[in-house]
Amino acid sequence: MVSLLLISLPLLPVVFVATTLCHSRLLAICHRVCTRLQKLFHGKVCVKNTHAYVFSNCTHGQAASVLETFNLYARTHASVSIGPEKGEFLDEIVRREAPLRVLELGMHCGYTSVRILRLLPPSGKLLTVELDPITAEKGEEIILVSGFKTPQFQVQTCSSAEAIASLPSQLGESCLDLVMMDHDPEQYLPDLLALQRGKLLSARCVLLLNRTQEPGAQALLKYVSARPQQYNIEQQFLDMVEIHCCVTIHPQGEKS
Repeated sequence: MVSLLLISLPLLPVVFVATTLCHSRLLAICHRVCTRLQKLFHGKVCVKNTHAYVFSNCTHGQAASVLETFNLYARTHASVSIGPEKGEFLDEIVRREAPLRVLELGMHCGYTSVRILRLLPPSGKLLTVELDPITAEKGEEIILVSGFKTPQFQVQTCSSAEAIASLPSQLGESCLDLVMMDHDPEQYLPDLLALQRGKLLSARCVLLLNRTQEPGAQALLKYVSARPQQYNIEQQFLDMVEIHCCVTIHPQGEKS
């Protein structure tokens, strides 16, 4: 028995390493599976819970009550809304710019939509785009509960690329004065390029990016930083950045 133990001793580190590697690989696999499941279900579950809470606890017809109820929910639950601090940063920009045509990419149950709508000029209109149909449906209900009417906004359930392709027919001779990007950050730069090619940005257009620490957002920031004649990075608050268009952009790079 003693001889067997002495023979086995050199093998113990090998056994330990092999066991550790197997355990680590198993944990890594479990982590990847859980991450995919969270990405698949988080949005829908979160939106349904958020909608139910806000719908049941806010004062209908009052945008301020809807926003405050969102904030109360976010204090004790996971939330994907931008929250009151970044919300006030957004408010400041909307008040200052008084945009007439606003494009919101990524709805997140309507919190940002309500913040924007309550500050638009009487003739202003919001177009909000959401890929997930449940999020779009619940978000539109929240906008209506806040007291806004359909002539003031439009919700499109489609990809950002599809929405941008349809903008010329919706805007007519108008251009966008504010673009809020809070959808898939990997689409930030492709969508900006599409808006640029379509001549859809006004000379005074403001781009507002959320989650700028994401690689996709960083790609857009790198793009605009290399073009100071076309864009100006105005200010940043937390992970939200305000960018101004300096000129009207044409597909061939010409300036008006």
